[in-house]
Amino acid sequence: MKRLVTLLLSVLLCLSLQAQDAGDAIIGTYFSSYHGDDYKVRITKRSDGTYRAKVIWMKNIIDPKTGEKRLDKKNPNKSLRNTPCDEVVLINSLKYIPEKNHWGDTKLYDPQHGLKVNVDLWFVSETQLALRGQLMGIGMTIYWEKL
Repeated sequence: MKRLVTLLLSVLLCLSLQAQDAGDAIIGTYFSSYHGDDYKVRITKRSDGTYRAKVIWMKNIIDPKTGEKRLDKKNPNKSLRNTPCDEVVLINSLKYIPEKNHWGDTKLYDPQHGLKVNVDLWFVSETQLALRGQLMGIGMTIYWEKL
């Protein structure tokens, strides 16, 4: 009986680790272009097991009117409006959903419009990540290329 319980616990642990490893496939740096803005995003794993996507580079970061870094002026959270656009967190608390082999259960922040929308992410190839954002039933898909 002890052997059976030990075996079952071992199998459950292995399955849990496999799901965790599959979720970690999203970790990395990505390039994309959205409405004429070229940018790079880094996805990291947080201590609670969720993932976070943060802008780490933008091609046109300097505001031609001020000569300084562009800021996240449309952020609905007023305390974040002085964040440089190359430091904006786009996704927080992203969860891996092993049954669907995708990530979701969170919001995507769109700094160009100052909106937070429901988001699902999945790989369409080894290096291309699809992001589907939806707000009130209206959706749009963009793609990030893994570097």
